[in-house]
Amino acid sequence: MRLLLRLGSSGCVSRYYRRCDRSLSSTQQQHLTNSHESSSSSSGGGGCVDEAETVIIGGGIAGISIAYHLARQGQKGVVLLEKSELTAGSTWHAAGLTTTFQGVVNLKKLHYYSLNMYSQIAQETGQEINLHLPGSIRIATTPTRVDEMRYQMARHGHHEAPQCLITPDQVKKLVPIANVDNILMGLYTPYDGHVDPYSLTQAIAKGARSYGAQITQGVGVSGLHLREDGRWVVSTEKGDIIANRVVNAAGFWAKEVAKLAGSDLPLVPNHHQYLVTSTVPEVKALQKEIPVLRHLEGSFYLRMERDGLLIGPYESMKSMKQSEDWMRSGVPPGFGKELFEGDLERLEPHLEVAMELMPCFASASIQSVVNGPITYTPDVLPLLGPHTLPNMWIMAGFGYGIAHGGGAGKYLADWILTGQPPYELTECDPLRFGSWTSDDYVLAKARESYGMNNGIAFPHEERFKGRPTKRTSGAHQLLVDRGACMHFHSGWEQPAWFTDDGTQPQYSPSFTRTNWHGAVGREVERVMKTAGIIDLTPFAKLLVEGTQAASFLDYVTANSVPRVGRTVITHVLSPDARIYAELTVTRTKENSFLVITGSGVELHDLRWLQDYARKGEWKVSITNVTEDLGCVSVAGPNSKHILATLSPTFADKFPFFSSKEVTVAGIKATALRLSYTGELGWEIYHDRKDSAHLYEALYSNGQQFGLGDFGTHALNVLRQEKGFKMWGAEMNMDTTLVDAGLLNFANMKKGDFVGRAALVELLKHRAGRQLVQVKINSEHVDPHGDETVWLGGKVVGNTTSGCFSYHLGQPLAFAYLPPLLSVPGTQVQVEMLGELCEATVLPAPPVLTHTARAKVTK
Repeated sequence: MRLLLRLGSSGCVSRYYRRCDRSLSSTQQQHLTNSHESSSSSSGGGGCVDEAETVIIGGGIAGISIAYHLARQGQKGVVLLEKSELTAGSTWHAAGLTTTFQGVVNLKKLHYYSLNMYSQIAQETGQEINLHLPGSIRIATTPTRVDEMRYQMARHGHHEAPQCLITPDQVKKLVPIANVDNILMGLYTPYDGHVDPYSLTQAIAKGARSYGAQITQGVGVSGLHLREDGRWVVSTEKGDIIANRVVNAAGFWAKEVAKLAGSDLPLVPNHHQYLVTSTVPEVKALQKEIPVLRHLEGSFYLRMERDGLLIGPYESMKSMKQSEDWMRSGVPPGFGKELFEGDLERLEPHLEVAMELMPCFASASIQSVVNGPITYTPDVLPLLGPHTLPNMWIMAGFGYGIAHGGGAGKYLADWILTGQPPYELTECDPLRFGSWTSDDYVLAKARESYGMNNGIAFPHEERFKGRPTKRTSGAHQLLVDRGACMHFHSGWEQPAWFTDDGTQPQYSPSFTRTNWHGAVGREVERVMKTAGIIDLTPFAKLLVEGTQAASFLDYVTANSVPRVGRTVITHVLSPDARIYAELTVTRTKENSFLVITGSGVELHDLRWLQDYARKGEWKVSITNVTEDLGCVSVAGPNSKHILATLSPTFADKFPFFSSKEVTVAGIKATALRLSYTGELGWEIYHDRKDSAHLYEALYSNGQQFGLGDFGTHALNVLRQEKGFKMWGAEMNMDTTLVDAGLLNFANMKKGDFVGRAALVELLKHRAGRQLVQVKINSEHVDPHGDETVWLGGKVVGNTTSGCFSYHLGQPLAFAYLPPLLSVPGTQVQVEMLGELCEATVLPAPPVLTHTARAKVTK
C-alpha cells in the first residue's frame, strides 16, 4: 500500500504513551503545552466546598456542558470536580465533528441544539473555539444506501435542521478534488463541520464560571455514600462534600465512579484512530474549505485539517480493539491525556477507499496518528438521565461526545431543574440496560456497534451479537423450533413472525416489503378468524402493594383505580400533563396491584413510581417481578373455547377488563380479559418457569380450534387496524392526552393527580394538532413512523407508526395533523422512500374491535 510506504513502520504495540505530540493535530499539540499550566490549579475556587446543590464528576465536554447549563439557568451551588484537567480522557483527542444529522429521531434535537450553542459560545464568552461550518456530505455508493438516504429524508422533513439529497455533480461542485465516479447520491447537511474540542470545552467552562459554577481540577472522587435523607456524601482527598445530587459525567472512568455508589454502568472503551496528513497541494489550492465527507461503505469520515486532510475510519468488528481490561479491572492509575500506539495496518481497507474518493490522499505524507479511547455503550447511544439510585444522574457513554455535548447538557439540566424530561429521549435513558446486561454482552455489542457504525439502518433491524441474554421465555426453544424469527428488545427474545412450515426463518431486512409480509398476513387472518397464541413475557411487570397502594396509584395516574378483580388502562402524566407512561393496572387484592407496562420502559416507569413514592413518603412497596412472571396470550373468536377446555373458569362469565385467579393445565395463573389485538382474548400471567408447559398445552389443545402462533409484527398490524395507540409512538413526552385523543382515560372528577392542573389549563385552549389515521396509496413501501406529511409543498405533520393493513389491502398510519386537515376524507401526502404518496384521512379505525362488533350485532 503506497500510504504505508510513506510512513515506514507503523508500530502495532498495544501500550500507552504520554502526550506523544507527533500523533496530534497542530491545535491539540498547542493545547497539551498550555494544559500543564492549569492542570495543577483549581478554577473558580480555592478548594472544595462543604455543601453543594449539584456535584458533577468529570471535566470533559459532557460534565462542563451540564455545569454550564445548570448555572446559566440559575442553579446555585454547582460544583464540578475533575481528577486531572479539563478535557482529559476522550474529549481532548476527539476529531471534533459536529453535525445536525442523526438517524435516531429524538436525538436530532440534541445535535441541532449543540451546533446552535457552539455557534454562539465564542461570542458569549470571548473565547475562540475554532468552529468551522463547511457542511457535510454523506456519500452513497450502492443502490441500497440510496434507499437508506431516501428513508432518512422521509423521516426528517418535519424536523428543524436543513438537509437535502444531492447528485454526484453537486458533490463534485462542493468538493472539486473528489473522485465522484462511484458516487450515486449524497445527503448534504449545510453548516455541519468541526470544532476544536479543547477550546470548545474551555469556552463553555468559562461561561459556566461566569454564571457561578465552581470548577475544580486535580481533585478526584474516592467515595460516594447515600444518606438517609437522599443526599450524597462525595468524598475527595480535600474533604467531603454534601450534595443534593450527583451527576456522573466521568467518561471512561464513569463505570468506576458508579461502583463507588454501589451500582454499575454498561461501558467499555473502544480504540478509535484517525490520521492527519501534512500539507497536500491540492487541498492548499482550494478556494474554500470543503464539506466533511462521510463515506458510508468505506466507513470513514474525512475533513480538511488546515492545508491537509484528517481521516477517521471505523474499523471492522474483527480488527477493532477494546480495553477489556479497563472494563473488568479499572482504568490504569494516572491515565489522562495519553494515547495508544497507532496501528495503520488495521486501517488499510478504509484508507484504500479514501484514496479512491480523494486521489490526492494517495501521495500525501502522514504527519500524525491519534489512537485514543472512546467510551461506548452496547448500542453506542449515551446514558443520559436519572439512575434508580436517588438523586444520582448519569451523563456518560458518549461515542460522539462533541456532537451530543451541548444538547445533552441542556436536556439533563432541564430535567434536573423542572423534575421532568423536556422531551422524549428514552433511547438514551440509562435504565434501558438492566441486570441482564453482563460484561460479556457489553463487550460483544460495543464491538458490533463500533464495527457497524456506518452499517445500513433498516426498519425492524436486528443485530445478533451477544444474543441471547439470560432473558428468554421458558417457551423460547419451543418457539424457535416452530420457526420463530426472534426480535430482540430490552434483553428479551420475542417472536416477530413465524415461518409457515417451521423451517428456520431468514433475516432479510429491506426498505420495501420483505420476506415476512405474507407470513404476517396469514397470522393476522388466523387471529381474526380462529385464534392465535403469542408469548408476551417481555412485558414489564410490577407489584404495587401496601395500605396506601390505591391512594398512591390514584395520585400518580390519571384514570380511576380499579376495584378488586378489575383492570384499567391509565396514564402517568408529567407535572405539565405530557404522557410519561401508559400502564395496565389490575387490582388483585384490596392492597395489591399488578402493573403492566412496555418492555422498553421497565425501569423507566419503575424509577418514576419509586421516586414519587419516596418523595411523598407513601406507604407502598414497588417490586419488579418482570423476570419472575411469564405471559402468554390467546386471542381470536375461538380463544374462549380453547381456554375453557383447560380451565372451567373461562366457561363462566368473564367480563372485559376483569381478572381472575385461574388454574390452566395445572398451572396457577392470573388471567386478564383483554387483548392488544382488539379481539376476544386473555393475557395469562404465570411463573416464568412454567411457560413452556403452559404454551405447549394451549397450543396442542387449541389445534382443534384452529389455533396458531403469531408474533409482534402481526400484533402491531392488529392494534393499528383497531385504532389502538402505543406509548412511544402515538403518545410520549412530546404529546398530551388532548393531542392523542385519550381524554377518556383521565378521570377529572376523582380529585387531584399529577398533571391534573396542567391538563385543566390545556383544556381551555383548542388543540394545535390531532391524531388521525390515514390510508396510503403505495404499492411496495409501507410506513414505519415519523414519516413527513405534506400538503401543497408544505410540511403539515408526521406519522407516528404505520404498517400494511391486510384488511384495507394498503398501508395504514397514525399521523398528527392540524385540526383543519383532520377532517375525514382530507387528502394529504406521506413521504416514503423518495415519493410523495397520496393519503386519505379515515373517519374511524378500519376494523371494529371485538366488543364494538358485539354491540353492533346486538
